[in-house]
Amino acid sequence: MSRTAALLLVTLALCSTSLSSQAQTGFPRLPAPPVKSPPDTTAPAIPGVVAGGTKVQLIRDLFQSTEGPIAMPDGSLLFTEQDAGDGRLVRIDKDGNISTFLDNTNRTIGLGYDPKGRLIGAQSNIPRIGVLHPARMTLAESFEGVPLVAPNDLVIDKRGGIYFTDQLGGRFRPVPAGRTRPMIFYVRPEDGKLVKASDAVDRPNGITLSPDEKVLYAANGDTISAFDVQPDGTLRNFRTFATLAGTTRTAQGEVQGGADSMCVDEAGRVYVAAGGVQVFSPQGQHLGTIPTPLRAQAPAFAGPDRKTLYVVGGGAVYKIAMLARGVQGRAK
Repeated sequence: MSRTAALLLVTLALCSTSLSSQAQTGFPRLPAPPVKSPPDTTAPAIPGVVAGGTKVQLIRDLFQSTEGPIAMPDGSLLFTEQDAGDGRLVRIDKDGNISTFLDNTNRTIGLGYDPKGRLIGAQSNIPRIGVLHPARMTLAESFEGVPLVAPNDLVIDKRGGIYFTDQLGGRFRPVPAGRTRPMIFYVRPEDGKLVKASDAVDRPNGITLSPDEKVLYAANGDTISAFDVQPDGTLRNFRTFATLAGTTRTAQGEVQGGADSMCVDEAGRVYVAAGGVQVFSPQGQHLGTIPTPLRAQAPAFAGPDRKTLYVVGGGAVYKIAMLARGVQGRAK
């Protein structure tokens, strides 16, 4: 066999590798489509957060609906491409290589890692919370006999408990009898039981925890809600933590550009996707907004040193070199 023929056979063998229901270590790279995104923007100076003039750099666009970014244990970025078939997870490594991590994710939106190293997803095609990798498992799909409607975002505490938002605006499931409010639920780590954490948030979307896990934040239209987390994982002292800057309302009172997904840095500042990425102090003061060329839907710190802020939305992925650092050991 000639050297050329041998190389061709090796190439064909590599290309035949597919990811179906299990993540693989080969990570087949995705081809880069033509770039269609608007021009890059630059960040304003936000002391301790980002230097003025820092470029909001496009990595790639034309994905099929980007959401749910988190840092993998090695610092790589993992995010969801919801409308790619039944959902796909995409990985961007420290060198910027883009690859498929997992296919057929039941249209997962929010992601997180638990202390066991399992990758957990808020899944929306068949609404449930479940393990995606290394072995698939359903963790929650109903509460007191009533099915979940539209799990959206999640955050996992250091004990392995899972907080997640369940909206009423289900794309794939009508609201079942017995559900009149959107919910924040909690999967208890000690027994796996699903319990109601709160129904006080009118428009729950993104959700995250403070670095010390004493405060839970939830996106709520044009505000960010906050709760005090109790030792058993229950929530108390519901309050408005911050009001977004620059939101508008329709004649019917609906919020335009409301709060989407969120993350925190190691200093406790809160970053929320809403007309760019709005940054708030731990006391709820608006510190500034990092503009993005397309609609921002979710931010996350990743990279080996957690000093790169990635932003997904509008089918695109951006990165920003930061002064602030994400929480080490946390997915977001």
